[in-house]
Amino acid sequence: MSQTTTATPLVAQAVQAVLEEPLPFRITAYDGTDIGPRDSDIAVRVESEEGLRYLLSAPGDLGLARAYLTGTLTGTGFHPGDPYEVFSRIKRDVRTKQLTPKGVASALAPVVKQLGPKAFVHPPLPEVENEPRWKRHLAKVNPVGRAADSIKHHYDVSNAFYEKVLGDSMAYTCAVFDTPDDTLEDAQERKFALVADKLDLQPGQRLLDVGCGWGGMAMHAARERGVHVIGVTLSKEQAEWGQRAVREAGLESLVEIRHGDYRDVTETGFDAVSSIGLTEHIGVKNYANYFSFLHSKLRDGGRLLNHCITRRDDTASAKPEPFTDRYVFPDGELASPGRLISECHDAGFEVQHDENLRLSYALTLRDWCRNLEANWDFCVAEAGLPTAKVWGIYMAGSRLGFEEGWLHLHQVLATKTTDNGDNGGYPLGSHWASRRQG
Repeated sequence: MSQTTTATPLVAQAVQAVLEEPLPFRITAYDGTDIGPRDSDIAVRVESEEGLRYLLSAPGDLGLARAYLTGTLTGTGFHPGDPYEVFSRIKRDVRTKQLTPKGVASALAPVVKQLGPKAFVHPPLPEVENEPRWKRHLAKVNPVGRAADSIKHHYDVSNAFYEKVLGDSMAYTCAVFDTPDDTLEDAQERKFALVADKLDLQPGQRLLDVGCGWGGMAMHAARERGVHVIGVTLSKEQAEWGQRAVREAGLESLVEIRHGDYRDVTETGFDAVSSIGLTEHIGVKNYANYFSFLHSKLRDGGRLLNHCITRRDDTASAKPEPFTDRYVFPDGELASPGRLISECHDAGFEVQHDENLRLSYALTLRDWCRNLEANWDFCVAEAGLPTAKVWGIYMAGSRLGFEEGWLHLHQVLATKTTDNGDNGGYPLGSHWASRRQG
């Protein structure tokens, strides 16, 4: 492509300033920009000057999301419920120029000059965007209140929406696939069975399921293992759905789903505790209190299964990227598996086993995106177009993260081992492995 001049359209100038050629897809814009391969099966279009200002005011994922959610950035060749191919192509084939922040500013200066004073006027934010972290923390100092607000933002979208995206299992956590061709429902049931096996749940035992969601694990433990379960969730909509599901399944004598904070559970002496998809919401600085609390709920020799998303390592901040923090998981944080295991030990647990299920989570997200695409019209009508788009972006991007290994999913199994070394008879081998193979 010829060297950029003042006659070059604004969007083309902006793209050429920060990206190397060739581009992996076509980019067009309101100002006549037309760059990239004309025969590309994927095309992206900046619909207005406002879309360009979104991109300039917040370079990276946040600006792209804002433009996309407001309709000022559109695309063809992909479905909004599953934009995985776009993310994959950007990650694989888009190369940014090696510029310092000062270099980026210098490269974009001609674009800013042509826009004039409007370049510094922040476009209106999408209604579905949450406030920045610092403002949320100033507005609500109480961490319990913030946690409740964060859970409500993420999970109280609509039970009907989740039914379409998650499928019959209503399990919003990593499933366990034996092959890529497994059905999502079979894989979710396999996950529940794996957790029950690792905890060695036996008839008549008591299980505390913190962050129980819609009650999938609780009902599996009761139905398949004859276990008495208390499940707790901060989401009112989840609790109501789970309570109804328990009644319909005739499991009221074994399962209690509570709406509230897990820290409000006063009962102790549980044989096992399951924490499936909750630790992501806890906050790294709260890990010590979190694992200590779970330790206090178990009998001596009891088991904990902690199932959560992690980062690959602790070289990066535990805080989420701006898009995830503003739109998906407000106040969510991810640490490394090593940090989780250390915190478990420091709280008094003895970690017995750790398993990484990251590729299973990639397949889980693949299937959730397929469900969202298949039920797109319903999900848009139920939750609104911007929210449906957010979920497509989030799940497709997360799938890529698990595939490429910068996101992991770890199941950490630990025992409340006594001071004299009694671990409740934990076996020498992984007893669940033979059961799963059989």
